[in-house]
Amino acid sequence: MKIGILSAGGDCPGINAAIRGVGKTAIVQYGMEVIGISNGFSGLIDMNTEELTEDKLSGILTLGGTILGTSRMKPFKPQAGDTVEDKPQVIKENYQKLGLDALVCIGGNGTQRTANLLAKEGLNIVGLPKTIDNDVWGTDVTFGFDSAVNIATDAIDRLHTTANSHKRVMVIEVMGHNAGWIALHSGVAGGGDIVLLPEIEYDMEVVANTLITRAERGKPYSIVVVGEGIKVPNKKNAARYIAKQIQERTDLETRETILGYVQRGGTPSPADRVLATRYGAYAAKLINNKEFGTMVCVRNNEISSVPLEEVGGKTKLIQANDRLVDKARNMGVCFGDKI
Repeated sequence: MKIGILSAGGDCPGINAAIRGVGKTAIVQYGMEVIGISNGFSGLIDMNTEELTEDKLSGILTLGGTILGTSRMKPFKPQAGDTVEDKPQVIKENYQKLGLDALVCIGGNGTQRTANLLAKEGLNIVGLPKTIDNDVWGTDVTFGFDSAVNIATDAIDRLHTTANSHKRVMVIEVMGHNAGWIALHSGVAGGGDIVLLPEIEYDMEVVANTLITRAERGKPYSIVVVGEGIKVPNKKNAARYIAKQIQERTDLETRETILGYVQRGGTPSPADRVLATRYGAYAAKLINNKEFGTMVCVRNNEISSVPLEEVGGKTKLIQANDRLVDKARNMGVCFGDKI
């Protein structure tokens, strides 16, 4: 068999480990030929490809980013400056020209949605869920998430010392779009006093009163962890808005930190290397078994698969009764809501 691999959407730690997991298993165990497709779905349109031999896959396990490059081009969505009229048709034609028997699509929600649409067009597709946001439906965890939580937690740890030194309220904004997984996990791991999640509606009065109460009890500083997707007026920056509101409502000296893209960069954590490798190896197994139209997933630490048609268009968000949310509440963490 001859298979193609591409990575699309935003970069994150672990993509290269996944490419290696797919490629090496396909070559060594199943005797397949592996083609790397550059820059996401754009590479299939431009025929920007190269053969991935076992030698080329060596030494990439620990590398951040993606050796194949990536792009956010969505073939089923017209975009400004398009020079190709029917991108899905071109992709289908080039898939045939390359002689591919299957295509592995590594990416988050948008990529899996596109993968499902291509599967409906008749291509043999297997998806791999990657994103630091951990919001891909159908799997317990995506690779890239653990690395991002580690980075965010380290940043929160560092803010504790400067907050304590200056007796300040420190607001730190982490990534995640409309999902609060990074905020929740790094907030709990980093000892955040207030954690604001997009999924839980917050009240600034509750936030302010919590901080005032802490100050009155002799707590010299507080850490507020904010998910970037929380609701703020007029699309203002989340951390700046929350910090300004706290300063005005409490008169406590407040500073904000926006962690930004550093959460997506660098070498993957050991856990992400292992998870991405497991995902990649299982993708090769699915292809060998001709189980197409599927996305690799992990449930209760067991690797399996889920139909792509069940994944596309869905987002995995935190539920109000999430067990970690409950545990954090029991330890005094405030989520900004009236309960």
